[in-house]
Amino acid sequence: MRTRIYVSALLIASLLCMARGAGVASHAGDKDPSGPVRVAEQTPPGAKLPDANPVLAATPPIGWNSWDGYGTTINEDQVKANAAWFAEHLKPFGWEYVVIDMEWFVTNPTAEGNSKNSLYALDPNGRYIPAENRFPSSAGGKGFKPIGEYIHSLGLKFGIHILRGIPKKAVASNAPIAGSSYHASDAADTGETCPWNPDNFGADATKPAAQAYYDSIASLYASWGVDLIKVDCISSRPYRGEEIRMLSAALAKTGRPIVLSLSPGPAPIEKAEELRKYAQMWRISDDIWDIWHSDMQYPQGLGDQFQNVLKWARLSQPGHWPDADMLPFGYLGPAPGWGQPRQSRLTHDEQRTLLTLWSIFPSPLMIGGDLTKADAWTVSLLTNPEVLAVNQHSSESHPVIATGTAVVWLAEPSSHDGYYIAAFNRGESALALRYSWKEVGLKDSEYVQRDLWERKDLPSAKSFAVNLPAHASMLYKLKPLRIPAH
Repeated sequence: MRTRIYVSALLIASLLCMARGAGVASHAGDKDPSGPVRVAEQTPPGAKLPDANPVLAATPPIGWNSWDGYGTTINEDQVKANAAWFAEHLKPFGWEYVVIDMEWFVTNPTAEGNSKNSLYALDPNGRYIPAENRFPSSAGGKGFKPIGEYIHSLGLKFGIHILRGIPKKAVASNAPIAGSSYHASDAADTGETCPWNPDNFGADATKPAAQAYYDSIASLYASWGVDLIKVDCISSRPYRGEEIRMLSAALAKTGRPIVLSLSPGPAPIEKAEELRKYAQMWRISDDIWDIWHSDMQYPQGLGDQFQNVLKWARLSQPGHWPDADMLPFGYLGPAPGWGQPRQSRLTHDEQRTLLTLWSIFPSPLMIGGDLTKADAWTVSLLTNPEVLAVNQHSSESHPVIATGTAVVWLAEPSSHDGYYIAAFNRGESALALRYSWKEVGLKDSEYVQRDLWERKDLPSAKSFAVNLPAHASMLYKLKPLRIPAH
């Protein structure tokens, strides 16, 4: 029997729900991190003044992250090559962030990372710095500032990955904490480490030195021009609420707008309010790779993600985004964080399904893989402006139907001139969906339809009817058909 999920049921289902605003702000107010917006002395009467404190991550952050293609092995030349490709091909469509993922401070990296044999680069104050044999421009204490300046020169924003806590190597040498009278051993909880990574001890939130250490690394990253920090082993297994708070406070003290991204998932939904208070994005699942389903905790597949986004429906808001994880598209090489180098094993239908679900939800979008080897299909996925508009400029997104095989979501464009509707076939065989407009939560009797993936108008329809192959989806924009009065 078909189980339907309607708006009213979803609102009752979670006391944590917070309605999103009528429209999602554009990136325009979040472009210049250098200081407050300046208002012209002469403002026309009735004109709306620009916001002096624009929302950080007002729309879901979208960019590229090195993990799916390079694991922990990426070097300076590879970062610059991907950033240059990104600026040429994706920036015109609103893509913005270039993020160096895990263990950029390891001098002998392995693709999957987390090695007990890692050798680390640290500064005298016990802070990780880029490995010079991989990032030669960092020599002489420059850190990531030269790479940050290069990425900014392309009109893009720069992000890095870190692991929560304090380096074990810093504690072993009892390094002084910059800007304080404390030392590393004063900050560390030596009885606590990340369960899957040996690099750090936990930071003891009961000790003032722990906040001082986080302040010191935040100050360093701000001096490099970092715009986004992805912090790992903090939002799940275990959830480290006090360290999230300390990191958020440390970033705020820098005076630089820096997006705080939390990983891995699943973040606990009962902590939604706390996550929104301190972070801009947080993972809702473990890593998603190029498979449909997995019976293991790691990795997870695209088909496994439907239940996670259903749980987090309506909990997004400008500046605060549940994150469905990266887009494993294109060439996942030369040293992916999981598995052997390969082209994405997701079918074309599955890749559209992933991007459709991430867009209607909406989730931050972080493409993985080696962009310089992207084929025409991958480029077409990432540069469809009508699909990206769903991700960046819609609101009131929610599921209206969820069965064992069929899922239908509805959202409103910020233009308020209709609706976005997405339908998915989670099953292993073709599926014909037939619903009245009322059954999918719409009031009018007939709608003009536009297929956003194919970018073409379709005949108007008096009901919702689509045929979907296994694991496929569709994404339409609907406008009520108004018959002129005679």
